[in-house]
Amino acid sequence: MSEDYLIVSEETGFDRVLAFTVPDRHARGRVVRLGPALETVLSAHDYPVKVKHLLAEALVLTALMGSLLKENGSQLTVQAQAEGGPVDLMVCDYRDGEIRGYVRHDEALLAKLGEDETSLEALFGKGYFAITFDLAVTKERYQGVVPLEGESLAQACESYFAQSEQVPTLIRVAVRSNDPRCVAGGLLVQHLPEGEEGKERLHAQEDHPDWAHVSIMAGSTRPEELVDPVLNLEQLVWRLFHEESEVRVEQLGHLRRGCRCTVEHYQSILSRFEEKELAEMRDDDGTIPVDCAFCSKVLQIPV
Repeated sequence: MSEDYLIVSEETGFDRVLAFTVPDRHARGRVVRLGPALETVLSAHDYPVKVKHLLAEALVLTALMGSLLKENGSQLTVQAQAEGGPVDLMVCDYRDGEIRGYVRHDEALLAKLGEDETSLEALFGKGYFAITFDLAVTKERYQGVVPLEGESLAQACESYFAQSEQVPTLIRVAVRSNDPRCVAGGLLVQHLPEGEEGKERLHAQEDHPDWAHVSIMAGSTRPEELVDPVLNLEQLVWRLFHEESEVRVEQLGHLRRGCRCTVEHYQSILSRFEEKELAEMRDDDGTIPVDCAFCSKVLQIPV
């Protein structure tokens, strides 16, 4: 990676999350732009362009929604499972600023798609999209499942928030590839009509005048703005909401590729198996080979 790319990453907010609120409109949001961290995840496998763009979109959504978590150690997982299309499995997760993701696909089925066939139905066939929040302190788990329908994963996420959370939500995602570099960005805006985060949200309505205003402003975001290397995240939010009396922003830290494929992690998992099963998995040297789909490493685990 060139030095100029590293400098640009710092200046424009690559691999960063910016949180913002518009108090008078009872709205909150997140803006994300991925660069080097995204490339690291994508480099684990030789993904075709369509799959690469799908995973990039999924990672942006994972970072947007994961950054809503407040407790250290909490995790967001997005998972798509389907049949009938080139992609039958996609998994991404976020924990403490670390993102990772993987897509399993059929090369032969993918080659049959036309260049413009990128809808969820074309890529997945029939399936579901699950979003799971695992909270670190209370150990509670919240999960919502929606069909894989629409033109994009962003639309599926909007359906999740409408059905499972009853929170009006607008999401925009853009991906730009300029081989070997790939940049992706996203915007998430939500209406919390009772004010600050964590308060009552029962009166959230799609036709609320504050939400109508915010969604129009946020919806005017152009794809090129989300991936513009000379437009930083603060400037993007300012362009959208500069007419408001107050907009609060907060840097939430840097994002990075994170994978938990350590010997200790897999030893803890393998410890749940009976000795007979472990014996069948062992190689001649007494270790068990484990292939991490996320980072494409093969670890020899002594058990």
